[in-house]
Amino acid sequence: MRTMLFPDSRPDEIDDWFDCAEEGGTVHVGAVVFVADRGNGKLAGFVEVSVRDYAEGCETTPVAFLEGWYVDPDVRRQGVGKKLVDAAESWAKEQGLREIASDTEIENTISFKAHSALGYREVERQICFKKSL
Repeated sequence: MRTMLFPDSRPDEIDDWFDCAEEGGTVHVGAVVFVADRGNGKLAGFVEVSVRDYAEGCETTPVAFLEGWYVDPDVRRQGVGKKLVDAAESWAKEQGLREIASDTEIENTISFKAHSALGYREVERQICFKKSL
């Protein structure tokens, strides 16, 4: 499921991500994953949430951050994604955090609509550059 969300990621990247979280890395601390169970032992979606020192548009620090959020296409628009994000937000509140942030690629209109439907508002757009040396 994670490779559906991040098709360019390496399969072992999730282990690296959680290792960094456990070590108190500067990007995320205390990362957790919530999953949606289809009831037959298979999953329908997940959300990864962490704590970051900073997130664009936020006024507090630290801040909760939705690192990844995915719902299988056949169960989208049925409340699965909302329940996952609700779980992430509840976890963030239990950690004493007052804000939660997220991001998506500019062209990902499905993610933009899903975030907006749950009360998230756009705070910034950016274009990233790279040059090989």
